[in-house]
Amino acid sequence: MKLVQPLIAITALAFSLSAFAQWQWIDKAGRKVFSDRPPPVDVPEKNILKQPGMSAPAVETPASNTTATPAASATKATGEDKELAEKKKQAADAETARRRQEEERVARAQADNCNRARQAKASLDAGVRQMRINEKGEREFLDEGGRASEAQRLQGIIDENCK
Repeated sequence: MKLVQPLIAITALAFSLSAFAQWQWIDKAGRKVFSDRPPPVDVPEKNILKQPGMSAPAVETPASNTTATPAASATKATGEDKELAEKKKQAADAETARRRQEEERVARAQADNCNRARQAKASLDAGVRQMRINEKGEREFLDEGGRASEAQRLQGIIDENCK
């Protein structure tokens, strides 16, 4: 009998210690809920009264509830937000690099078009005979009207690409 009483006391103490690892929150109906599992995700942080690791249950007054809960949620949110912010920053950096490469490619193409148009215009203005290949695959030389239209076309390319 003497051995049974301390055993009962130790068992009762063990059960009471397990109660410290409980969650307490107020559900949608306004009832206080006790559980060994965290509340559902739809329960706001302000309604969580106690969670494992807290030294004492929070008092239901708004002043103490707002001081206890934001500290715990700030730690969670900061860790998650830091990872999320890092991923967003990496994605934004990758997008910026891709845009920069595209802009550089377009700038190189415009510079190349500008140089080619200037060379062709200089050749045209120097009086060098210009020729084209028609639909039949035959060579034909440009007359004065063709030279004027070609000079106008080249000037448009220069105006567009040589800024």
